[in-house]
This record gives sequence, C-alpha cells and structure tokens, in this order.
Amino acid sequence: MRILVKLALAVCAAFLLASLTHAQSFPSRPIRLLVGSPPGGGADFIARALSQKLSDGLGQPLVVENRPGANGAIASELLARTTPDGHTLMVNIIGHAINPSVMKLNFDSINDFAFISQVAASQNLLVAHPSFPATNVKALIALSKANPGAITYGSQGVGASGHLSGELFQLMTGVKWVHIPYKGGAPAMSDLMAGHITLSFANIPTVIQQVRAGKLRAIAVTGAQRTAAAPETPTVAESGVPGFEVSNWFGVCAPAKTAAAIVDRVYAEIARALKAPEVRAALNNAGAEPVGSTPEQYTAFIRNETAKWAKVIKAAGIKGE
Repeated sequence: MRILVKLALAVCAAFLLASLTHAQSFPSRPIRLLVGSPPGGGADFIARALSQKLSDGLGQPLVVENRPGANGAIASELLARTTPDGHTLMVNIIGHAINPSVMKLNFDSINDFAFISQVAASQNLLVAHPSFPATNVKALIALSKANPGAITYGSQGVGASGHLSGELFQLMTGVKWVHIPYKGGAPAMSDLMAGHITLSFANIPTVIQQVRAGKLRAIAVTGAQRTAAAPETPTVAESGVPGFEVSNWFGVCAPAKTAAAIVDRVYAEIARALKAPEVRAALNNAGAEPVGSTPEQYTAFIRNETAKWAKVIKAAGIKGE
C-alpha cells in the first residue's frame, strides 16, 4: 500500500513539475491557432481578427491553421490529443456544444478541454441568390409550402448553427426543405452564389461582404434583435415567425490539463486584444459583438450550451449523417 501511495505521489509531483515547466517557459515558440472551418468562415475570420494582437501580446508568431470538417470536431480531436503546453489553441464554435448530440466523438467535449474565453457572439443571416423570387420571410414560407421539398438550404455541416436554424425554421413554419451540409460556411456560400443551392443560414462574418456587394440577398437575421452590420434586415421573428432565435458564438480553448498560469496569460491577452479599437471595429463591421468572458464564465457557458442544444436536437429528432 505504501508503495502505491508513493507511486501516486511521484506521478502527481511529475505532473505538477511538468505543468510548472510549461508555464514558466510559455510561450517559447510560435503558437498554432486551430480553426475547424475553411478559410473565409466565421471562426476563421475571428481567428485572423485576433491573431496579430495576440501575437504582439504573447511575443511569438501566432499561426492560424485550418482543419475543417465534422462541424469542427476534426480540429477539436486534434487539440484534445495535443500536449497541453499552450502552444496549440483553438477557436471553438457553437458546434462544439452541438456535436455530442449528433455524432460519435473520440473525445470528451467538456473534460478534454480548458476553456479560456468566449471571444465574440453573432447571428446567422438567412440569404438567397439575388434571383430568388422570395424577398421576405412570408413570401419564402408561401413559396416553400407551394413547392414542398423543392428548396434546398446549405449549412456549415450537420449539427452546425446554420443546420439547426433551418430545422427550427421548418418546425416552426411547417415548410419542407432539403438540407445540404458542407465542410464549412465558405464552400456553402460559393455554391449559393453559383446557384447550386437555394438558401443558407450563414454566419454574418462569412457572408456580410457578399450581401453588401449585391452578390447575395439578405432575407432575415436569426437573433432576437436586428444587427448593426445589416440594420435594414429584419429578424425572422419580426417577419412572421415569433419566438424564432438562433445565435452563434466563438471562443478560444486549450487542451485539458493546460497549466492555469498559461490559461490566465492567454485570457489576459484576449481581453486586451478585444479592447483594441481596430479589433472591435473589425468585429462590429462583420456583425460580431466582442465578449471576453473569463475562463470560469466560459466553462459554465459551454456546459449550459451543451445541455440546451441536446434538448433541442432531441425534440427536433435531428440525426447525424
């Protein structure tokens, strides 16, 4: 028994020493910032909006690395299996809280991560090709009911916020659409602009420039209130579907067992970056609101989001593909 106790104490001491060593030397080399979507997506925009300020504050280059697929789960699994020394971080999205309910994961979406801060929040924008005949929600509902199954909508992937926005819209209005999942928001937008799909509930940072350029038409936003990025665009709720609301969020996390000193250091730099006028302006211009929650607040938020979406997915009967 004494041998086992000594062994356990030795293991704990070794772990604490390793954590202390990592914390004292952090950062000692360039930092990878994983993004679970292709370039041009909402999470990619957030990562690049923050990267220079974080690099300046941490004193090391910060390299954005896109690992798209499975609604962010590919990047999450990579992070979960990475050495917890602070040199690999990830921008996680609402899919992190949704994936456990729609797919089999090779990691624990809560316990395998150290959640550092919610960076920003945004809405989805319901968009269509400019040639699409329905220009508002009521016309869209009428057209959809007259042509059940004829309208397709693309999303960032199965279980992504765009997918759930479409499922919720169908549930609340009684229309029938066909879901087309993509590996991120950017490829969905490319197909929408090319006319290969009918609609999409897209992250505002992904799509707002195409809307402003007239390449896509904004029909409605999914939040409880209109967004300053597109103030003339009504919400789905005010357009005839009362109670409809879906919001997005973006945050930064590290592997579990990352030293508290490292988590605190990265959080401090994120908070500092979000106070920079140029970062706030970039986020606001893209329809994203800065947040900057603490590690404790973000961890509680992730737990609540996971439980909330599990209930929604079960009620809607959504299955993984």
